[in-house]
Amino acid sequence: MGNIKIGMIGLDTSHVIAFTKLLNDSKHDHHVPGGEVVVAFPGGSDDMEFSHTRVEGFTAEMRDNFGIKIVQTPEEVANECDAILLESVDGRVHLEQFRKIAPFGKPTFIDKPFATSSRDAKEIFQLAEQFGTPVMSCSSLRYSEGLTAALEEDEGGNIYGVDCYGPLAMEATHGLFWYGIHTVEMLYRAFGPGCEKVTVTKNDDHDLIVGEWKDGRIGSIRGNRIGNSSFGALIHRQKGTQFVDVDADKKPFYASLLEEIIQFFRTGKSPINYIETLEITRFIEAANESRETGKTVKL
Repeated sequence: MGNIKIGMIGLDTSHVIAFTKLLNDSKHDHHVPGGEVVVAFPGGSDDMEFSHTRVEGFTAEMRDNFGIKIVQTPEEVANECDAILLESVDGRVHLEQFRKIAPFGKPTFIDKPFATSSRDAKEIFQLAEQFGTPVMSCSSLRYSEGLTAALEEDEGGNIYGVDCYGPLAMEATHGLFWYGIHTVEMLYRAFGPGCEKVTVTKNDDHDLIVGEWKDGRIGSIRGNRIGNSSFGALIHRQKGTQFVDVDADKKPFYASLLEEIIQFFRTGKSPINYIETLEITRFIEAANESRETGKTVKL
């Protein structure tokens, strides 16, 4: 099978450069074969500094350094490719952009956060079903080598608890959707769906997010805004606790993620059940609410 022609929508995140290098440069140490970025639409959100200040630079780099064709609409991207990376850094625009490309039926990876409300998340999946358009979404941390290896370990018995940690920069328009998504994805990779309620304790420097699952398991996320910015987890099993230092991965998170995405583009089947992606959106939405009210929020 030949190379999949990939289109990108939203050139306002460093992911677009990182992904294009890994896919298009066969000499890259961690080259991911099977697909090539060929066309892109810049996008950008005027009311979000992280977006509008970066879109011009990344667009120029994609055009001038990689020879990517730059087009004026998401529809043009969908028309000229086999599969789509929807990369817009602003999760609030994902539904509106997906609405334009869903009718083309091209497998679409929607970068994190999938959406910034449960309502948007549900509508994206409704459109996906209506048009038969395969959709996948997650953070690159979900497929960290260290986390994957730890979860494949079965000698310690069943997992009854997971404590994840990582940096938690905040963005006013997104709350915990901005950086919380990474550690939430790690937690859900270990536990799967079934969370019942979420409680957040916060101050200026830290957030502690505690999720209680219906079967009694408890998962926690420590988000830090001071000190180190490393990611990791403790996985508690019946016979012992594993320490997962995902920063020790030899392969970049993005390469591990892209291998999964290329497989998804080939098969049209996401490795993540849509119910889990919907629940992750609801989990973060509930955590944002708990963060504001100080109360436990039911999912």
